[in-house]
Amino acid sequence: MCDELTPEELAAASAISRRRFGLVGGAAVLAACQGTGVAGVSGGVRESAVIVTTHDGNADAWFFHPAKGKHPGIVMWPDIAGIRDANMVMARRLAAAGYAVLLVNQYYRSARAPIMATISEWRTPEGQAKLKPMIAAISPAGTLRDAAAFVAWLDRQAAVDAKRGIGSNGYCMGGPFAVRTAVAAPDRVRAAASLHGAALVTDAPDSPHRLLGETKAAFLFAIARNDDARAPGEKDALQAAAQAAGRKADVKVYAADHGWTVPDAPVYDQAEAERAWSRMIALFAAL
Repeated sequence: MCDELTPEELAAASAISRRRFGLVGGAAVLAACQGTGVAGVSGGVRESAVIVTTHDGNADAWFFHPAKGKHPGIVMWPDIAGIRDANMVMARRLAAAGYAVLLVNQYYRSARAPIMATISEWRTPEGQAKLKPMIAAISPAGTLRDAAAFVAWLDRQAAVDAKRGIGSNGYCMGGPFAVRTAVAAPDRVRAAASLHGAALVTDAPDSPHRLLGETKAAFLFAIARNDDARAPGEKDALQAAAQAAGRKADVKVYAADHGWTVPDAPVYDQAEAERAWSRMIALFAAL
């Protein structure tokens, strides 16, 4: 899972992050932008820091969309390290492909983003101490409430085509959140993508795989090879649950390790990331 990195991978992660994104300064810029509500247009994509009012408070987020026209909305859930430059880049790319993307801070109950600059910070003692209380403040019920608020917010935006369906994608801990988004707004969410999602199949009564029948969505479950090695039955449980629920599901194990789709991860695999990207775009094309 996302917390299982070796010391060698941690060292590599810092170097990768600095080289790809200049994250040392990027986090400070992101913090400043969140404080000012800055908006801008780059490469035909408009982006702005926004606040979404939820049942539990005010969630900070970033909204990316093509500068012109109306487009299907996407709720994007980051991995365990939260909003940072790496997933800003990912959200911009998705917006450039023709979607209105709301990149959300799942930790808004505890702190505004950015909380970490790179995924590698999570594995430091300081990172663990910082994030674990924030993770504990997130519940399945709270995620459902948040997801409903995020979908409703998207539907009110001029850049969103409310006649089209809404999608959701989530990475690592965001994978089950993407599924719960489809549960929270079944009449609006028509596609959900989990990229190396964690805790999708559990013994809990509200395990994500048990909820597929409460949705009207099609699904992508992109599974890391090391996650599959640890729990080889999960892919079968997901496929069986989708079949029982009558939901279309693309369930595949990729030739890369947990976190491979996120550019600042030490295990980032460009070829397999592009493969997962193409499957996600195919899923969202039907919105």
